[in-house]
Amino acid sequence: MPRNMTTFAIIVVLVLAGISYLYLGRTHQLPEGLLQVNGRVEGDTVIIAGKQSGKVIAIHVQEGDDVKADQLLVELDDIASRARVAEAHAAKAVAIAQVEQSRAEYDVLSQEVPYSIAAASAGVSANEARLKQAAAEEQQASMERDRYWTLAEANSIGWEVAERADLKWRLTQDQLKAVDAALTQSREALNNERLGPARIKAKAAQTAVFVAATEAAQAQLEQAQSALADLSIRSPAAGAVTMRLADLGEVVNAGTPLLELVDLDRLFLKVFIPEIEIGKVRLGLPAQIYIDAFPDTPFAAEVRNIASRAEFTPKEIQTPDERVKLVYAVKLYLLENPDHRLTPGLPADAVIRWLEDVSWAKPRW
Repeated sequence: MPRNMTTFAIIVVLVLAGISYLYLGRTHQLPEGLLQVNGRVEGDTVIIAGKQSGKVIAIHVQEGDDVKADQLLVELDDIASRARVAEAHAAKAVAIAQVEQSRAEYDVLSQEVPYSIAAASAGVSANEARLKQAAAEEQQASMERDRYWTLAEANSIGWEVAERADLKWRLTQDQLKAVDAALTQSREALNNERLGPARIKAKAAQTAVFVAATEAAQAQLEQAQSALADLSIRSPAAGAVTMRLADLGEVVNAGTPLLELVDLDRLFLKVFIPEIEIGKVRLGLPAQIYIDAFPDTPFAAEVRNIASRAEFTPKEIQTPDERVKLVYAVKLYLLENPDHRLTPGLPADAVIRWLEDVSWAKPRW
């Protein structure tokens, strides 16, 4: 080999060695107690689906859109549900009217029954007094009739006087029968009026039935209103639309996925830690995440998930040497996402502090 070629090769080796030294030196400049990792920001996926079946009549978001909590996302055809709500309103109105009428009748009965019983009782007393009087008059007329009839047979008086006495006696008998019938009728009326408390009780029971019907109508109304509201599908949380799974005019069943969201308030950085260093990591350790777009702003995070078994480094890791190493997947959950500045897919570096007394330091590569 020519001398100049040998010299060039030596220079190249020295340069590469220097670069390697500098690189390795920088990667080990973090103090003991800090562990540097990297990965991509991910988030908990939320599948948006309807509770009711129906035809999709409106989709208000597209893939990539940011959405707020309770924002309207998708609308399904609601004509039939609106009709059921109107029907439930009408049924409730009828039930309320029945309750009001029944309560009014109860109030009237409650006031009327005592007076009716008192009046019927007074009628019985009056007829009983009339019966005594009619019985006495009949007895007197009977005695006079017998006396006059005896005198007439003895020719002491004329037969006309005896016949008038007989007629008077017969009239008092008819009067006695009429008063006795009136007494029986008044007693029956009193017994009927004495059923008043039972009628009051029955009316109270009927009112309770109508009240229960009103409550059932209210429940049906709320169910119909809930079914109607379910046709307007809203976001359960703030997030980003990652996938649209339905189209306008499509008829979907209950539970059919319509959209896929990522909750921007539950983002995490998924990193892979070599097997030889996983012993330093435990749940609850603090971490700081750095994003290229905000290089001077650390985002606080916490170790909340550590894989229970090791795996080979995922294929997206560039160097083949790294891909054959055993690593553990660890999730660093962001404690907050101010103004939702961070979104899924962003590459990020992070520092995990596994010794409390160590001061924080930025990632170094």
